[in-house]
Amino acid sequence: MANHVGDRAVVLGASMAGLMAARVLAESYAEVVVVDRDDLSEVSGTPRKSVRQGGHAHALLARGLQVLEDLYPGLTLELEALGMPIGDLGNNIRWYFNGRQIRQVDTGLVIVSLVRPLLEGQVRVRTAALSGVTMMDRTDILGLATTPDRGRVTGVTVRRQSDGVDELLPADLVVDTTGRGSRTAAWLEELGYQRAPEEKVKIGLTYTTQHYRLSENVLGDDLASIPVATPGHPRGAVFSRACGRYQLSLTGILGDQPPTDPEGFLRYARSLPVPDIYEWVRDAEPIDEPAAIRYPASVRRHYEKLTAFPDGLLVMGDGATSFNPVYAQGMTVAALEALELRDHLRRGSAPPFRRFFADIARVIDGPWEIAATSDLSHPGVAGKRTPKIKFINGYLARLHAAASNDPHLSNAFLRVAGLIDAPPTLMKPATLLRVLRAGKPPAQPVPPRTIDSASSSTA
Repeated sequence: MANHVGDRAVVLGASMAGLMAARVLAESYAEVVVVDRDDLSEVSGTPRKSVRQGGHAHALLARGLQVLEDLYPGLTLELEALGMPIGDLGNNIRWYFNGRQIRQVDTGLVIVSLVRPLLEGQVRVRTAALSGVTMMDRTDILGLATTPDRGRVTGVTVRRQSDGVDELLPADLVVDTTGRGSRTAAWLEELGYQRAPEEKVKIGLTYTTQHYRLSENVLGDDLASIPVATPGHPRGAVFSRACGRYQLSLTGILGDQPPTDPEGFLRYARSLPVPDIYEWVRDAEPIDEPAAIRYPASVRRHYEKLTAFPDGLLVMGDGATSFNPVYAQGMTVAALEALELRDHLRRGSAPPFRRFFADIARVIDGPWEIAATSDLSHPGVAGKRTPKIKFINGYLARLHAAASNDPHLSNAFLRVAGLIDAPPTLMKPATLLRVLRAGKPPAQPVPPRTIDSASSSTA
């Protein structure tokens, strides 16, 4: 233990955010207890019950993998040994915008073609092996314990599923990483505090995923083919390979739901602006039935704007901000928040809530702007389109079109998308000049009505 801050920290939820929080807490607390309602005894490719999105397409952005490798040295090679291939973010991914592929380019940024349950399982094994860390699984979280004046959280009440007995876990610090279902907002109200102000972008996203076996490696050295949803082509997809199988996740927005029947799923795949994907899967051997998950809105809870908050409690991960998953930002932002937590703890004490929430807000700002601005490029998404947002979306459309011939622009864009560089770097004079020289992108055809008899079937 690098520096003693407290005797016990309790982490609510064994999510990726929770595991990374436990990793850094173990440096400063004698004991770290991770509480989760699922059975955490096995590491397999099957998603946990609480991680409904676990069977769908996942990506760990370049910056996120860097942080994970820092927290768990050697993890990248361990994932590769489990069957998850590694490659370059720009050279081994086929990125499509408005139906056009941007130039593949060597960015020097490593990416892993993930199977989310295996990633999470490996990180959980590494975390559980740390001195002082205990995984309390198959345990329900009932609520917080506080001082009589409700000014400080002193622990959490839990119930073991095995015997139904309630137990109080005293704690110097409680960290909520239970994700989109976080109950901290309700707990605050019960304790007499205000809820954090919320910001929402209603995208109405649906993911539908099916896994396949193919007789040949259709991607060659590449890891994935990703047609990104744009206003001109609002249907998107991620087709990737890992662990001896191929995965196709289809996306639709604003009620356009990729079907869960095999025939409808293939019809939807055929409507993508990249015909190769349909050609690859139409005669492939399906491993399972298509499965869907819906994501109504991105939600940001501005805990940094609260003037009162109980000491001894923090919120991280999706409980603070839940991003539109098509941008793959969630795990990476949680990793960056874990670094902020570690920086605070290395100062010798648990972080004051105001300072901590202000610090993670700065981590969230950039990714949130990227996601919210991109979502507002779709005309049907409700929200205020400021002159800045309109300019950015127009500029990005031109950049994407120019990047189909310019590897410099591909590299610049992917470094921002990978959360390596900040968004303003795309406006550097040299980059701006390249975009302007390329001229306006070709006019996009008006997309056909996307909700047809095939795609409107529900999951």
